[in-house]
Amino acid sequence: MDAVSVKKVALLGMGTVGSGVYEILEKQKQNMTDKIGCTLEIVKVLVRNKEKYAQKVPAEKLTDQWSDIIEDDSIDIVVEVMGGIEPAKTYIQEALEKGKHVVTANKDLMATHGHELLDQAKAHQCDLLFEAAVAGGIPIIRPMKQCLLGNDITEVMGIINGTTNFILTKMSEEEMEFEDALRLATDLGYAEADPTADIEGYDAGRKLAILASIAFHSPVTFQDVYTEGISKITAKDIRYAHELGYEIKLLGIAKLVEDGIEVKVHPTMIPLHHPLASVKDAFNAVFVHGDAVDDAMFYGRGAGALPTGSAVVGDIMDIARNMQYHCTGRIGCSCYRKIPVKVMKETRSSYYIRMKLEDRAGTLAALAGLFGSNNVSISMLIQKAKEGNTAEVVIVTYDVKEKQFMDSMTVISTMSMVKEISSVIRVHHVEKEE
Repeated sequence: MDAVSVKKVALLGMGTVGSGVYEILEKQKQNMTDKIGCTLEIVKVLVRNKEKYAQKVPAEKLTDQWSDIIEDDSIDIVVEVMGGIEPAKTYIQEALEKGKHVVTANKDLMATHGHELLDQAKAHQCDLLFEAAVAGGIPIIRPMKQCLLGNDITEVMGIINGTTNFILTKMSEEEMEFEDALRLATDLGYAEADPTADIEGYDAGRKLAILASIAFHSPVTFQDVYTEGISKITAKDIRYAHELGYEIKLLGIAKLVEDGIEVKVHPTMIPLHHPLASVKDAFNAVFVHGDAVDDAMFYGRGAGALPTGSAVVGDIMDIARNMQYHCTGRIGCSCYRKIPVKVMKETRSSYYIRMKLEDRAGTLAALAGLFGSNNVSISMLIQKAKEGNTAEVVIVTYDVKEKQFMDSMTVISTMSMVKEISSVIRVHHVEKEE
């Protein structure tokens, strides 16, 4: 009987994701040979403080020196779950140069330097896999790179940040205001002490850059993505959205259009019948449109030790299987095109505007006329409430170029009859005017 080969793994980081990876690999040991034809052994775990993890990891495996890993030629796979740009980027580059395969969950790094690192992996015939960098435990990167490769994908849209989805769910179902829902998310551990990256859309923007690059086979970085957060969304806006037949979600939207790529993250009113509207709490979902498959949605837990660890371990096992069959490096960077990324003002959307107007004859006509002069057509105009001499009005526009809409709003904001522009939220899939 042939001896079963052992692939040796080094783990960089033992935080939430690292702990999940360690736990899953230990649990899978007895089935490993049957699943991938070899065994996986974590031989080194890089941490800052060895004493902190002494009860979890055998002492001989713990190290606080990168040199113990990079200089060990027996280590086959390096798993980076430290986060941040440096020293993670340097460690990955040095590992690839040494011919070690790499798995990373680092969305910040892959959204900014992913193309460079994938090129380096190709040069050294190494695997660099990063399924866990987007949507935690939900398989989405591998399906787009492999299962959906026969498609021309024209749109990727998703809820790719669990913290903001939890907050918006509480605001929607319990009529909480934003600050109260954020406080609850923090208390329950869904939001970090500093929630800026989540609530301002930066986290989702990084993930969207990765998804867009893969979907459209063209480089997109985080710097290309327009981001807008949810801190200005109110319970009133959500209530009005429900009355109009919409739910408000923070969506990452990437579209391949005739003259380029649109990539943007912002609060969006989406029809209640759309599958993404029913995604609640901290769950994530990614909606993909391809010319052959039509619509497909990937749904599940987008964060957490075990869900994210599941994606990392799947990558590790994939690399080990590739090593067994001498086919590492077979799926690298898929960006063979150079498609321009459109600036936000050239993208198109429909808009919901909530504003307070002076309640006098001719006000609505003047407002409609000003919109019309900028080629902004109104789909719906409803007076919601009246207080003294002020009326609250909700307007929904047809599809229009962002620049034309914003030019209108700039002028409208200076009009004496406009007392307040309370909210502006983009609307997904309002029918175009015939």
